[in-house]
Amino acid sequence: MLTPYEYAIIQAVPRIERGELINVGVLLYCQRHDFLAARTHLDEDRLRALDPAADVAAIRTALNSWNKTCTGGGASEQMRLGERFRWLVAPRSTILRAGPVHMGLAADPAAELERLADLLVR
Repeated sequence: MLTPYEYAIIQAVPRIERGELINVGVLLYCQRHDFLAARTHLDEDRLRALDPAADVAAIRTALNSWNKTCTGGGASEQMRLGERFRWLVAPRSTILRAGPVHMGLAADPAAELERLADLLVR
């Protein structure tokens, strides 16, 4: 049975003043399946094409914090999955941000997350 889900692309914006970005992950939330997860992939060459001085280690650390938030680590420990998703997709002015939230239908949210990561990020 197909169930609705929401997803957003995680974007790296190494130089906010230029407005250039690359897709570095996908965040997927499915309320019906109690599923929230992120798949990330940082292409260092693409990142350095936008900003040769980008701090790759700091960006990787920030990406790991998105995964940690999905699993309830840190400040998100007491939040429900939907609250974590909304927190992650809230507008922000940092090097990592979520793009617009989109909707879809899938039978298996984990498989759909992998499909979206392959299609939009990797």
